[in-house]
Amino acid sequence: MLTGNKGEWSEIYTLLKIISDKQLYAGDSDLKKIESLIFPIIKVLRDESNGTYCFGIEDDLVVVTGDTKEFRIPLQLFQEKASTLLKEIQNSKSSTFAIPEIEEFINTFDCKSLKARSSVKSDIRIVIHDQRTGTTPELGFSIKSQLGGASTLLNAGKTTNFNYQIVGASIDTKSINEINSIDSRSKIKDRIERIQKLSGQFKFTSTENSTFSNNLTLIDSALPQIISELLFHFFTSTTSKLSDLTDELSSRNPLKFNLENKHPFYHYKIKRFLTDIALGMMPSKVWTGKLDATGGYLVVKDDGEVLCYHIYNRNEFEDYLLNNTKLETASSSRHGFGIITKEGDALVFKLNLQIRFLK
Repeated sequence: MLTGNKGEWSEIYTLLKIISDKQLYAGDSDLKKIESLIFPIIKVLRDESNGTYCFGIEDDLVVVTGDTKEFRIPLQLFQEKASTLLKEIQNSKSSTFAIPEIEEFINTFDCKSLKARSSVKSDIRIVIHDQRTGTTPELGFSIKSQLGGASTLLNAGKTTNFNYQIVGASIDTKSINEINSIDSRSKIKDRIERIQKLSGQFKFTSTENSTFSNNLTLIDSALPQIISELLFHFFTSTTSKLSDLTDELSSRNPLKFNLENKHPFYHYKIKRFLTDIALGMMPSKVWTGKLDATGGYLVVKDDGEVLCYHIYNRNEFEDYLLNNTKLETASSSRHGFGIITKEGDALVFKLNLQIRFLK
């Protein structure tokens, strides 16, 4: 019997929903559909363990073809099962659960798993008809669902630590131990405040991982410094939304860009950073800028509506990423940050970068 969490069942829901709708709506930065930007669906491709299956639509039938098999299923069944599955996902109280009715249905066209084959970078591929250009591109998507918990855009790890040297203060071993032992609910913020009360200032020096540093520099040479400023403000304020943090950074202009002509330096560079993460950049692997097969996201909203964000429509995709993400605090003990350490004669304090979608 197939079991999965809400996010995993959302992959099957997305398959059934977009086929039954026969079209995709592009979304804007506020997760609302753009009524004028509709992509009729020509076919949907999904990679199963036993091969790739193609879902085409002929009038009121869905024609599912594999390497040697063909199934012809009424479109109405896809509509009915999508509606049933949505209610089951919305109403489930369990972390993982089975839905026998849906499993029985998807088995009729040889769909055996909730997630696409793990060796494939896209969760789903869709051939659309672009009415503006008359072309029929094949677009790869990763599925992000709001029906379950909010997913991460960038996972925390020691690779995403940023190093700050503490300067301007003489802090002895006793004080270091006292500061590191602060265990309040906002312990990292409180530790930083205690250091600042001792006249300590935080100077960004490097990321902990050189590959991540080089990846950031490849995207934009100013990014390591910009992210370090963003991160420090997050840990010393109550602001977490990336759009708000970027607004604040632009207003403060710590890198002293020439803003007399209102160039959006910070917003542009942060959007580039988020887009490259979304399209495959990982901190621990060398990033060449070459996009993988996933060119965008299908977002399943709480009400079951599915919106399309794709590098094909770069402006909407970038705005969506900036306006729907936030920084959050990962486990400081697991990832080794938030305490004063000694590196030679220098005192170092590490902060960690993790980015999650808003719920």
